[in-house]
Amino acid sequence: MNYQLFTERAKKFKNLQAKKENCMKIKNYYFRLIVATLVLMLMLPLKLSALNYNITFTGSGASTSVASVVVQNLTKGTTVTVPAGNILNLSDVGTSLNYLNEKGNEILLYSNLNENKTKVSFLAKHAGLTHIDVFNIDGKQLLSSIKNIQEGEFSFQLSLPKGNFVLQITGINYSYSAKIISQLSANSQPKITVEDAMNEITNRQKVKSDTGITSMLYTSGDQLLYKGISGIYSTIVPDVPTGSKTVNFGFITCQDANGNNYTIVTIGTQTWMAENLRTTKYNDNTDIPNVTDNTAWSNLTSGAYCDHSNNANNGVIYGHLYNWFTLNRDQLAPIGWHVPSDAELTTLITFLGGDNVAGGKLKETGTVHWVSPNTGATNEVGFTALPAGGRSFDGIFPVDDIGFRGQLWTSTQFDINPAYYRGIPNNNTFAIKAYYNKKAGFSVRCLLN
Repeated sequence: MNYQLFTERAKKFKNLQAKKENCMKIKNYYFRLIVATLVLMLMLPLKLSALNYNITFTGSGASTSVASVVVQNLTKGTTVTVPAGNILNLSDVGTSLNYLNEKGNEILLYSNLNENKTKVSFLAKHAGLTHIDVFNIDGKQLLSSIKNIQEGEFSFQLSLPKGNFVLQITGINYSYSAKIISQLSANSQPKITVEDAMNEITNRQKVKSDTGITSMLYTSGDQLLYKGISGIYSTIVPDVPTGSKTVNFGFITCQDANGNNYTIVTIGTQTWMAENLRTTKYNDNTDIPNVTDNTAWSNLTSGAYCDHSNNANNGVIYGHLYNWFTLNRDQLAPIGWHVPSDAELTTLITFLGGDNVAGGKLKETGTVHWVSPNTGATNEVGFTALPAGGRSFDGIFPVDDIGFRGQLWTSTQFDINPAYYRGIPNNNTFAIKAYYNKKAGFSVRCLLN
């Protein structure tokens, strides 16, 4: 091999080595950059984006006390009962983790390896309910506790297994977060301990604490219904909470001649019964005939009622079915109430957005009573329309009727024979205005005078 050829090959080899070294430097640079980024992300403190609303309840009108409140989260399909004197606490704790810059130094942590505990002290800026939550690095909630604490410094002991965790404290108008690197025993059981009050909630599935707090999982925008109960009185208030507040129940007497008491709800400027009528007497205590025979029903020119399919259980669940002649006597509704005219029922429908969508907003949610699909049902105003079906003018109960549709009489005649009603189907959001033979049997809802 001549010297010139050897030199050229040596140069090529040298250049190749230089390129390899340069590539390696670039790889090492990006590797270090990725590692540094990951480390930086892990070192940033974590903070839970949480809401924490406290709802209290009062009564007015026929009663000023509230014995209990049934709270429905229509969006999530959950229900809790708030006993008298309890506060309803709404929280979305555990829904999301975000990286944020740390604010302030009002939280301090002291590890005690001898006792396998970490002492946590923080400044409670306001008195009230405070959430204490611990998450692992994946965002899974490990512990949850609710405390009703006073303004000032507050301390508790935290036991955690070995690993990395995020501590989140959320009170009224303040929130703290801290990353905890636990060097304690891997066998340590997760626990929050308050030395002077051992009444914490360590299971987030529990809904009632021992300190007058009833908790409910709530996400911003969820539709709630509060049903306040006080003796014979019952009032519904719909709500989409955006903060802590006091909800007042205006209790109003709504009792028929049988002694049945009805839940009521105010929608717009109107106050309605939130249940179908189930009286068997006019409000002068006169009996309304219960006519079961089809031929006898078809020959009626005076008031009568029945239960769908002549099954008394249907009357208990869905209310009775009345022919229009019972309305015309003007004594069907409880005293102080009346059967709505077509114009009054139209006011309700218009308030809810019109014929095409109002049915969905009026219908009870789910398929306990309505046959699937119960299209568009939200019950967002608490009217709780039920699919009681109906009875034809000839006395026949239609097939595939109960569970499929609800029909509400109005007091307004179309002419001598038919009268106006509203029909709500299971497979649409309509509230259909129509008229039908006065001998038919439909449901009745009453309106406050």
